[in-house]
Amino acid sequence: MADSPSLTVAELKTLDSGRPFAALLLVRKVTPKTASNGNAFLSIEFGDRSGSFSATVFNDHPSFDRLAQLAEGSVLQVDGKVESYQGRFSPRLGAIAVIPDEQLESSDALANLVEVPPEDPTEMWQEFGEFIESIQHEELRLTVRSVFEEIGEQFRTAPAAIAMHHAYRYGLLEHTLHMARAAKALLPLYREVDPDLAMAGILVHDTGKVIEYEGALGARRSRKGILQGHVVLGYQLARKAGLRARLDEDRLERLEHIVLSHQGEPAWGAAAWAATPEAVFVSMIDNLDAKMGMVQRALRTTAESESFSERLHGLSTSLLTTPLPAARSEQME
Repeated sequence: MADSPSLTVAELKTLDSGRPFAALLLVRKVTPKTASNGNAFLSIEFGDRSGSFSATVFNDHPSFDRLAQLAEGSVLQVDGKVESYQGRFSPRLGAIAVIPDEQLESSDALANLVEVPPEDPTEMWQEFGEFIESIQHEELRLTVRSVFEEIGEQFRTAPAAIAMHHAYRYGLLEHTLHMARAAKALLPLYREVDPDLAMAGILVHDTGKVIEYEGALGARRSRKGILQGHVVLGYQLARKAGLRARLDEDRLERLEHIVLSHQGEPAWGAAAWAATPEAVFVSMIDNLDAKMGMVQRALRTTAESESFSERLHGLSTSLLTTPLPAARSEQME
């Protein structure tokens, strides 16, 4: 790797426009696009543990063809110059070198590349297990337990998405655990919702993502992920576990329906519209935590010098990140 000091994404965003930089970056997503004049260009999302940004690479860049073929999860040594576009950090890329896996593993750089949630993963996993054991209905509890006996280690470390929300190591665990916490608080308000079925649905709703995504550093969709998608893959996991646990036919169908409908709308990837009290409940909590996950990440990754985050695609806007002023009584103390 280059001998020049390598800056983090958070450090890059504090530099003045025009400043040169060197950085070791993880490629999270490469999207080929076509400009209005017909010329091809790439929109590339880069990141490390401190944050992420997108850069545009036009087809006259000397590394355009190589970048277009990059696998998501590749690591690059990037030289460039700080620039912005429409108020958004969007540097101009210069020299680029792909870092081989074996070179990464023999350095200390790996820990700085992989973003992780602020909570301790071991403690999250322990609390997650407690939510499984809190399910009172025996066959439902055995069904959920069976799913995680099969995929537990993969689930524990997996991201929840490629780019939209909780898109980092342990993100799937964090997202599902936050949903379980929200459900525990909200269930007393909705007596029509069966608490065991809703909790079981929450815990297994995104399990298909451990098959949909692959790659240790950056999530990319697998063959099955492209051909079937996590909704169908999760349905298959839940059905197999339910049959193994001898879950009654009615509950199994309702659990399968939660998995199939949790995306909310067919246009968003749902296989069906939510049509039971539990499915509606789970779908709404999933949407809530996905959006609040975007908010939480923007708050912890946006530079203190910035009043707004970069535009968040899932919210269709930038987020105001400056803290709320202290209450009057607090100011007077």
